[in-house]
Amino acid sequence: MKYGKLALLAFTAFIFSCNNDDNGPDVISVPPRLLAEVAPENDEEIREFLETHFYNYEEFQSPPADFDFRIKIDTIAGANADKTPLMDFVGSTEIKVSSFEFGRLSEEENDVPHTIYYLEARQGVGPAPTVADSVFVRYEGKTLDGNSFDASLNNPVWFDLARIQDLTQGFRGFAEGVPFFKTGGLITDNGDGTVSVEGYGVGLIIFPSGLGRFDFLSNDIPQYSPLMFIVDLFTYNPTDHDNDGIPSIQEDVNGNGFLYDDNTDLDTESSGARFANFQDADDDGDGVSTRNEITDDQGNIIFPYPDADNDGTPDYLDPDTN
Repeated sequence: MKYGKLALLAFTAFIFSCNNDDNGPDVISVPPRLLAEVAPENDEEIREFLETHFYNYEEFQSPPADFDFRIKIDTIAGANADKTPLMDFVGSTEIKVSSFEFGRLSEEENDVPHTIYYLEARQGVGPAPTVADSVFVRYEGKTLDGNSFDASLNNPVWFDLARIQDLTQGFRGFAEGVPFFKTGGLITDNGDGTVSVEGYGVGLIIFPSGLGRFDFLSNDIPQYSPLMFIVDLFTYNPTDHDNDGIPSIQEDVNGNGFLYDDNTDLDTESSGARFANFQDADDDGDGVSTRNEITDDQGNIIFPYPDADNDGTPDYLDPDTN
């Protein structure tokens, strides 16, 4: 996934019409569309796609000897008119998105629901990752019209799902969808720069533009375009991004699955240096590192995490104790 840090300012398109009285062009400023307006339109488009397309489920159900376990999608028509639509196979989950996640300050929208659809074509034999973990995947990203905008089909690559979950990166839907699949088993080095993985998970994720690029400009992805990813999930690594001794997934304090809205010491951080808990080595801003507040004199992590004043908040999240 070739993603870079996108500008936080909303894009404004300019349409030039006929000349004005001063023989100059009239400029009409078209503001970005609202999340709440685009999300249901995208969902309708996705659902229509799911009803009119199928995947090679028969091969997954009874794999031929030479089957490569790759998902192939086609239209339900002609010789394929009797195929079962994708809609009959997918699960879904709702993710809430707010305008501040895109850096939008002009139009405040909070907790706008967006639906992700996911298909587990083959269940992996290993555990599932979380949205805070790093995953080793082979993948292809497409728009619903079949245009491939990014892929790594031969050699798998590592992705840090927590980083991708940041909407300014443009692929939160990918990060939210991958944990619905399971990893594989034994990894074998083939000696030629490639690896083989036993029983890896195979899946499809489809999500609206509010969990993708939304209105950001891209050469390959139209504005407000839903996206889909075909994913082979090989393995994963649990992460502790700030190396404070607390696994990153445990730093989701409010338990909503989104790591960037958990910042215990926001009030004491400067505007130029604000860090979510999973990025912050001193989560409560009391001047004592989180690691020091959860370890004994030998450096061993104490669990349950210490709560000196027994107020229900562990010391590393409580600026009143250290």
